[in-house]
Amino acid sequence: MNKESKRREALLYHAKPTPGKIQVVPTKKYATQRDLSLAYSPGVAEPCLEIAKDVNNVYKYTAKGNLVAVISNGTAVLGLGDIGPEASKPVMEGKGLLFKIFADIDVFDIEVDTKNIEEFIQTVKNIAPTFGGINLEDIKAPESFEIERRLVEELNIPVMHDDQHGTAIISSAALINALELADKKLETAKIVVSGAGSAALACANLYVLLGVNPDNIIMFDKDGVLSNERNDLSALQLKYSKGKAGIKLGEALQGADVFLGLSAGNILTPEMLLGMAKDPIVFAMANPDPEIDYNLAIGTRSDLIMATGRSDYPNQVNNVLGFPYIFRGALDVRATKINEAMKMAAVKALAMLAKESVPEQVNVAYGATKLIFGKEYIIPKPFDPRLIAIVAPAVARAAMESGVALNPITDWEKYEEDLLERLGNDNKMLRMISNKAKMDPKRIVFAEAEHLDVLKAAQIVLEEGVAIPILLGNREVISELKSELGFDADVEIIDPKDNEEASRRSRFAENYFETRKRRGIAFYDAQRLMRERNYFAAMMVNTGEADGLVTGHTRSYATVLKPMLQMVNKASGASIVATTNMMMTARGPMFLSDTAVNIDPTAEELANIALMTAKTARMFGVEPVIAMVSYSNFGSSGNVKASKVRDAVAYLHQHHPDLIVDGEIQSDFALNPDMLREKFPFSKLVGKKVNTLIFPNLDSANITYKLMKELNKVESIGPIMMGMKKPVHIFQLGASVEEMVNMATIAVLDAQEKGKKKN
Repeated sequence: MNKESKRREALLYHAKPTPGKIQVVPTKKYATQRDLSLAYSPGVAEPCLEIAKDVNNVYKYTAKGNLVAVISNGTAVLGLGDIGPEASKPVMEGKGLLFKIFADIDVFDIEVDTKNIEEFIQTVKNIAPTFGGINLEDIKAPESFEIERRLVEELNIPVMHDDQHGTAIISSAALINALELADKKLETAKIVVSGAGSAALACANLYVLLGVNPDNIIMFDKDGVLSNERNDLSALQLKYSKGKAGIKLGEALQGADVFLGLSAGNILTPEMLLGMAKDPIVFAMANPDPEIDYNLAIGTRSDLIMATGRSDYPNQVNNVLGFPYIFRGALDVRATKINEAMKMAAVKALAMLAKESVPEQVNVAYGATKLIFGKEYIIPKPFDPRLIAIVAPAVARAAMESGVALNPITDWEKYEEDLLERLGNDNKMLRMISNKAKMDPKRIVFAEAEHLDVLKAAQIVLEEGVAIPILLGNREVISELKSELGFDADVEIIDPKDNEEASRRSRFAENYFETRKRRGIAFYDAQRLMRERNYFAAMMVNTGEADGLVTGHTRSYATVLKPMLQMVNKASGASIVATTNMMMTARGPMFLSDTAVNIDPTAEELANIALMTAKTARMFGVEPVIAMVSYSNFGSSGNVKASKVRDAVAYLHQHHPDLIVDGEIQSDFALNPDMLREKFPFSKLVGKKVNTLIFPNLDSANITYKLMKELNKVESIGPIMMGMKKPVHIFQLGASVEEMVNMATIAVLDAQEKGKKKN
């Protein structure tokens, strides 16, 4: 995509279908007059009076306790500089989105039109009663230091400037673990810092609290080393003015243990790196270009431990590891501030978590066989689902122990359970599977590429690095549509009807004829079918000329399924083919099967569908907890429709006793743990969170997933084909661009998985 196309797409994302990225959603019923009379007049007067009696009741009756203000004056927005409060609003909305999806914290973004410190402070103080916490953002130094200091002192709610402390907290956790791996001590580590702005100073300050000797820190800014001979340094910078006047960065790095970069790209040379001590630690966090390229750095020093601010290299120092969970813990105990003890607790929790066994879900997300604490894994990954239940409680405990918590937690086990439940509100699964696909992108045929939406999906997967698309269709039409989309990348276009493809068509036809000649297919039929895109695409996958395919946007599912079943064999050991849809629900990903293929499966087929779905769930790092649903509960009906589900469960219990599965069971009992525990305490599902539903027939499965998608706006990925030897996946008729991108990503993951077995 060219620069103008990227610009247009970014603007469209923020403008459509609704301007902006966040909205207010009611949390109470409002359908009836009674509801409205409780929500507003006259019912609203009662909580008002209770709060007037005791101001702390505001946390009981309003959203204050889970509401954070993200506040900026637009003076230091990303790398864009002083662009003003209105222009900072998209960034502040984005920060609000991160708060919500990582920690289930609600946000109002506030843009303040003043550069005057006193006016800004007074504005924040005046609106503070609305909020449970204040996140300062993108305010230029040195004003940001004074603003934060004053607000922390003068307000009785948590205040933090994430630009300063976020990087400091995450990099401190990385520093603890990197020094441990290098067998070095905080007290004696020699650190050279490139950059002397708010983030660099906050990092240095926290390192000193950890135990680093401030005399061992040499700091540089754009004008050179910070030394006592300079008269242009701020009071905060003077603490680190230990450098020898005139010394250059390369000289300071001679024998240094640690390089911390928060400055500009490519200022650290291989020669400088070679001059550092044994087992050097380099945190090169300039974005988008680090102070030294990662591959150049590790190619220069094999004993190097390195972190950057980028997601495409190991050890990303990402603020999202910190601020959502720090505020979560602070809000949950109604802390009056975020103090140094709470920041240090977050540091130690992050450092500790990196040493724990990594959940399979995280390994899946990062395409790793097994992430293990070491040089390439010194800090947790942003997709780690344990972060909220590790960092937030650590911060909450520190708030209590340091005397700033007004609402102490007593039941820590329940608190951690509640935190993990909050995590279900954010489905990180899409980001995780996309990330895994990017680790090893595959060649995916888009069999209907002469349709604009299909071509757009192909463009997105290519630009995101998810897949290498092969476009099937009329070459002239595709080229015109590519031009219309600004899709200027050089990708393979194949027209199955083109004379240029005559030789390949003939080869495919011979191959197909050999496999189907005793099933009513004549050679002429095989030749004719190879001019059709779905047959041609399937043969490309069969012969290894592509790794997978996606199709079905313009035709009914059954029409497209037929050539796939004719052309592609079942997987080894698979007795049937089936599909599952992964639904991104508020409780986390739910797998629903069979949504597209088997109209009325037998008990044996239902058992096989359950086993295939379990295998698919594990491919995404989800351990399946399966409910075989019915209109009946555990034998309450003797009808054959219920008994076949019961027979399938009996088979699974006997032959796969380790699989967590039960039924037949009604869907409300399967999904409501309290109802299940009360009525059927013997069930294998009691105490478990069901994440997989196997339906008794195609009617119920297909209707359910489509109702969820349309009525509840639940995102659906699928139908994901199961039981096929090759990665072939079919869209539902009229699938959206987003749905097609998701399915192409699934095709890549499927190809990766099938490739492992082949090897």
